[in-house]
Amino acid sequence: MTTILAVRHKNSLAIGGDGQVTHGSTVVKHEAHKIRRLLDGKVVAGFAGSTADAMALLEKFEGMLKKAQGNVPKAAVELAKEWRTDRVLRRLESLLLVADKTSTLLISGSGDVIEPDDGVAGIGSGSPMAIAAARALVRHSSLKAGDIVKAAMEIAAGIDIYTNSDIQVEEIS
Repeated sequence: MTTILAVRHKNSLAIGGDGQVTHGSTVVKHEAHKIRRLLDGKVVAGFAGSTADAMALLEKFEGMLKKAQGNVPKAAVELAKEWRTDRVLRRLESLLLVADKTSTLLISGSGDVIEPDDGVAGIGSGSPMAIAAARALVRHSSLKAGDIVKAAMEIAAGIDIYTNSDIQVEEIS
């Protein structure tokens, strides 16, 4: 379990992820990095779920990004189609949250490619708390996207037992 949060606010984007890795109900690592920069840093991706599955999906997504010449929505749709129909891929248990300067997309193995209405999206066990906190901060503060992600993730870490406060944030302006 984990929490990954993306916030698009004031012409910038930030994605954050916590560092906790659990196996069942036991914490086995506190400082994992679940956020990756792809395509020479132009795309940021976060993952929740099985790490090995997520790494395979991120590698496949990056290959599709290159084929699509950096077009994130097109690469996301192609990944979702293949993920849903391929015998091996459809067994992978992970979710991806990907973004570039213009798009923020949640990609799932059931074929979903979802763009949030308000620029705030999350995946993982603590995402409902982080999304709620981020939406409140977007509406009622003058914080930048990266600061909103950090604050919302800290709130989620205080509530969700599968989210910790070792938070990594990547930004694209």
